[in-house]
Amino acid sequence: MIRHARSADHAAIRAVNLAAFPEPAEADLIERLRADGDVVFEMVAEDQGEVVGHILFSRLWADSANLYVALAPMAVRPDEQRQGVGSALVRGGLEFCKEYGAHGVVVLGHPDYYPRFGFSPETAAQIRSPYAGSPAFMAKALEDDAFDAPLTLAYPDAFNGL
Repeated sequence: MIRHARSADHAAIRAVNLAAFPEPAEADLIERLRADGDVVFEMVAEDQGEVVGHILFSRLWADSANLYVALAPMAVRPDEQRQGVGSALVRGGLEFCKEYGAHGVVVLGHPDYYPRFGFSPETAAQIRSPYAGSPAFMAKALEDDAFDAPLTLAYPDAFNGL
Protein backbone atom coordinates (compact mmCIF):
# COMPACT_ATOMS: atom_id res chain seq x y z
CA MET A 1 0.00 0.00 0.00
CA ILE A 2 1.32 3.45 -0.95
CA ARG A 3 0.20 6.37 1.23
CA HIS A 4 1.32 9.79 2.37
CA ALA A 5 3.84 9.73 5.20
CA ARG A 6 2.90 10.84 8.70
CA SER A 7 5.15 12.18 11.42
CA ALA A 8 4.70 8.86 13.25
CA ASP A 9 6.53 7.24 10.29
CA HIS A 10 9.73 9.30 10.64
CA ALA A 11 11.71 6.71 12.64
CA ALA A 12 10.72 3.91 10.25
CA ILE A 13 11.60 6.10 7.25
CA ARG A 14 15.03 6.77 8.69
CA ALA A 15 15.53 3.03 9.27
CA VAL A 16 14.56 2.23 5.67
CA ASN A 17 17.03 4.80 4.32
CA LEU A 18 19.82 3.64 6.62
CA ALA A 19 19.27 0.06 5.45
CA ALA A 20 19.00 0.96 1.75
CA PHE A 21 22.09 3.19 1.45
CA PRO A 22 25.69 2.49 2.52
CA GLU A 23 26.02 5.88 4.28
CA PRO A 24 23.56 7.94 6.37
CA ALA A 25 23.63 10.89 3.91
CA GLU A 26 20.13 10.25 2.51
CA ALA A 27 18.57 9.73 5.95
CA ASP A 28 20.24 12.93 7.15
CA LEU A 29 19.10 14.78 4.00
CA ILE A 30 15.48 13.88 4.76
CA GLU A 31 15.73 15.22 8.29
CA ARG A 32 17.34 18.46 7.13
CA LEU A 33 14.75 18.98 4.37
CA ARG A 34 12.00 18.53 6.96
CA ALA A 35 13.68 20.88 9.44
CA ASP A 36 14.15 23.54 6.75
CA GLY A 37 10.54 23.27 5.55
CA ASP A 38 11.57 22.25 2.03
CA VAL A 39 9.54 19.03 1.74
CA VAL A 40 6.62 19.24 -0.68
CA PHE A 41 5.40 15.75 0.28
CA GLU A 42 6.56 12.26 1.27
CA MET A 43 5.01 8.87 0.62
CA VAL A 44 5.65 5.45 2.12
CA ALA A 45 5.10 1.89 1.00
CA GLU A 46 3.58 -0.29 3.68
CA ASP A 47 3.53 -4.07 3.89
CA GLN A 48 1.46 -5.60 6.69
CA GLY A 49 1.56 -2.31 8.60
CA GLU A 50 5.34 -1.92 8.29
CA VAL A 51 7.06 0.87 6.34
CA VAL A 52 9.22 -0.83 3.69
CA GLY A 53 9.81 2.06 1.29
CA HIS A 54 9.88 5.84 1.13
CA ILE A 55 9.97 8.65 -1.44
CA LEU A 56 10.37 12.39 -0.90
CA PHE A 57 9.77 15.37 -3.18
CA SER A 58 11.26 18.76 -2.33
CA ARG A 59 10.64 22.21 -3.72
CA LEU A 60 13.07 23.66 -6.24
CA TRP A 61 13.54 27.37 -6.78
CA ALA A 62 13.06 28.26 -10.44
CA ASP A 63 13.42 31.36 -12.56
CA SER A 64 9.83 30.63 -13.56
CA ALA A 65 6.45 31.06 -11.89
CA ASN A 66 5.83 27.31 -12.24
CA LEU A 67 6.36 24.71 -9.53
CA TYR A 68 9.26 22.31 -10.02
CA VAL A 69 10.18 19.53 -7.59
CA ALA A 70 13.11 17.20 -6.97
CA LEU A 71 12.59 13.51 -6.38
CA ALA A 72 15.14 12.55 -3.72
CA PRO A 73 15.63 10.31 -2.03
CA MET A 74 13.73 7.13 -2.78
CA ALA A 75 14.55 4.02 -0.79
CA VAL A 76 13.26 0.50 -0.32
CA ARG A 77 14.29 -1.83 2.47
CA PRO A 78 16.81 -4.31 0.99
CA ASP A 79 14.67 -7.39 1.70
CA GLU A 80 11.79 -5.77 -0.25
CA GLN A 81 13.82 -4.61 -3.28
CA ARG A 82 13.17 -5.93 -6.79
CA GLN A 83 9.52 -6.59 -5.96
CA GLY A 84 7.99 -3.44 -7.48
CA VAL A 85 7.92 -1.35 -4.30
CA GLY A 86 10.21 1.36 -5.68
CA SER A 87 8.29 1.51 -8.96
CA ALA A 88 5.00 1.86 -7.08
CA LEU A 89 6.46 4.70 -5.00
CA VAL A 90 7.77 6.56 -8.06
CA ARG A 91 4.51 6.13 -10.00
CA GLY A 92 2.38 7.15 -7.01
CA GLY A 93 4.64 10.10 -6.30
CA LEU A 94 4.59 11.33 -9.90
CA GLU A 95 0.81 11.05 -10.02
CA PHE A 96 0.49 13.15 -6.87
CA CYS A 97 2.99 15.67 -8.29
CA LYS A 98 0.58 16.19 -11.21
CA GLU A 99 -2.38 16.58 -8.85
CA TYR A 100 -0.36 18.99 -6.69
CA GLY A 101 0.32 21.18 -9.73
CA ALA A 102 4.01 20.53 -10.32
CA HIS A 103 5.14 21.53 -13.81
CA GLY A 104 8.11 19.16 -13.87
CA VAL A 105 10.26 16.83 -11.78
CA VAL A 106 14.02 16.36 -11.71
CA VAL A 107 16.02 13.52 -10.25
CA LEU A 108 19.67 12.80 -9.65
CA GLY A 109 19.42 9.04 -9.83
CA HIS A 110 20.46 5.82 -11.46
CA PRO A 111 20.52 6.30 -15.28
CA ASP A 112 19.28 2.72 -15.83
CA TYR A 113 16.35 2.98 -13.40
CA TYR A 114 14.56 6.31 -13.82
CA PRO A 115 14.09 6.36 -17.62
CA ARG A 116 11.36 3.69 -17.25
CA PHE A 117 9.25 6.43 -15.62
CA GLY A 118 9.87 8.97 -18.39
CA PHE A 119 12.92 10.71 -16.94
CA SER A 120 15.73 11.54 -19.35
CA PRO A 121 18.94 13.57 -19.48
CA GLU A 122 17.74 15.03 -22.79
CA THR A 123 14.71 16.56 -21.05
CA ALA A 124 17.10 18.11 -18.50
CA ALA A 125 19.44 19.49 -21.19
CA GLN A 126 18.29 23.13 -20.85
CA ILE A 127 18.33 23.18 -17.05
CA ARG A 128 21.01 25.15 -15.28
CA SER A 129 21.74 23.41 -11.99
CA PRO A 130 24.76 22.28 -9.96
CA TYR A 131 24.04 18.73 -11.20
CA ALA A 132 23.51 19.60 -14.89
CA GLY A 133 25.54 17.58 -17.35
CA SER A 134 25.68 14.42 -15.24
CA PRO A 135 24.06 11.36 -16.87
CA ALA A 136 22.30 10.87 -13.51
CA PHE A 137 20.62 14.31 -13.77
CA MET A 138 17.28 13.71 -15.49
CA ALA A 139 13.94 15.44 -15.81
CA LYS A 140 10.36 14.53 -16.54
CA ALA A 141 7.85 17.08 -17.81
CA LEU A 142 4.42 16.89 -16.19
CA GLU A 143 3.19 19.74 -18.40
CA ASP A 144 3.99 19.84 -22.12
CA ASP A 145 6.19 22.94 -22.01
CA ALA A 146 7.91 22.31 -18.67
CA PHE A 147 11.45 22.07 -20.02
CA ASP A 148 11.14 23.61 -23.50
CA ALA A 149 13.03 26.81 -22.63
CA PRO A 150 16.23 27.36 -20.64
CA LEU A 151 15.54 27.14 -16.92
CA THR A 152 17.57 27.62 -13.76
CA LEU A 153 16.69 25.37 -10.83
CA ALA A 154 18.16 25.79 -7.35
CA TYR A 155 18.04 22.96 -4.86
CA PRO A 156 17.32 23.45 -1.15
CA ASP A 157 20.38 24.10 1.02
CA ALA A 158 20.13 20.58 2.48
CA PHE A 159 21.53 19.18 -0.78
CA ASN A 160 24.76 21.15 -0.39
CA GLY A 161 26.05 18.58 2.09
CA LEU A 162 25.87 15.66 -0.34
